[in-house]
Amino acid sequence: MSRWLMALPPLLFAALAVMFWWGMQRDNPEDLPSTLIGRTAPAVEVVPLGDLPPLGDEVLRAPGVKLVNFWASWCAPCRAEHPMLAKLKAEGLAIHGVNYKDDPAKAQAFLAELGNPYATIGADNGRMALNWGVYGVPETFVIDGAGKVLLRYAGPITAQELERVIRPALAQ
Repeated sequence: MSRWLMALPPLLFAALAVMFWWGMQRDNPEDLPSTLIGRTAPAVEVVPLGDLPPLGDEVLRAPGVKLVNFWASWCAPCRAEHPMLAKLKAEGLAIHGVNYKDDPAKAQAFLAELGNPYATIGADNGRMALNWGVYGVPETFVIDGAGKVLLRYAGPITAQELERVIRPALAQ
């Protein structure tokens, strides 16, 4: 019995190591499911961010495909994805920003420094993100012309993910 007890700690460690390794293999942001896919986007609950054009429900129901991007100035991945958002804006895609739990002055400084890719924008204290099922920033939703959610993408949009995930959803 004592030999079995001596073997127990290494066996438990090995089992935990395997479970940890298996959990780390989930590197696809789409593995975090969203119950919003195919449903009407939840209500917009934001306050204006300075004098920038405000985001409202009517914007999400307007004709044409669009993106809703949750971001923050304190978010390093948001800074990394910013060039992709600027590229999409230059291509004529409407992108609507939701500034998540951020200091308004810092958010405006972020946009002044990097450029503003957003057609409309609003500041969220966390309520809207909660209703949309946002896990963290950045997160981006593709919305169709009827206001339905086509895709939820968690994480920064890179050039590879833009081609692999975002563009196919935009083409729907």
